Amino acid sequence: MPDAKLSMIGSRAVLFQPSCPFDLANQQRIWAVADEAATWKGVREAVPGMTNVTLLLDHVPIELDRIEKDLTALWESGIRKQVEGRLLAIDMAYDGPHLAEVAEMTGLPVDKVVRLHAAPEYTVYAVGSHAGYCYLGGLDPRLETPRRKVPLPRLPGGSLSLAGLQTGVSASAGPSGWNTIGSTGLSFFDPGRSPAALLRPGDRIRFNPVEVKA
Repeated sequence: MPDAKLSMIGSRAVLFQPSCPFDLANQQRIWAVADEAATWKGVREAVPGMTNVTLLLDHVPIELDRIEKDLTALWESGIRKQVEGRLLAIDMAYDGPHLAEVAEMTGLPVDKVVRLHAAPEYTVYAVGSHAGYCYLGGLDPRLETPRRKVPLPRLPGGSLSLAGLQTGVSASAGPSGWNTIGSTGLSFFDPGRSPAALLRPGDRIRFNPVEVKA
């Protein structure tokens, strides 16, 4: 199977990783695969990730070849799930500790970095990493930057970061190896709220710069 990989995660979960570009069309295929696989016998939950799908199983699998074959056939069918998600406008202070470094790495002035980052309408590709965190697609390629060689041990919730062609906002405090360029006071995860996560795959985000401080 040259274009996909199936790996075990513990004893009762598998990770399916097709080889595909990082874009909305392929992420819609990921959503569709997850929806269909969730209906299969023995699958407790199917979780769409960034160009991957995790299946949580009822029992230790004994037919990995069959699971791999079925997932590959589903992926190669090209089915897509198009979502009319809601649009959320977020006031964002571009005041992160790495804003000036991102400007230096990209060769752009800080104000241009902010304009380019705030220009797109982002799509939530996946929710994961930690509860409520959203991986967003739509970053301008001119803002592509490498992950940090030394991660920060702790960033506050609401931190806006980017790495590679991805960007996202932390839903809670924790470590990060991405480049942090902003912050917001909006809560992305509240266990007392129903649903607890503010956003779902297919929802959209626009960032509204309210402050710039490099």
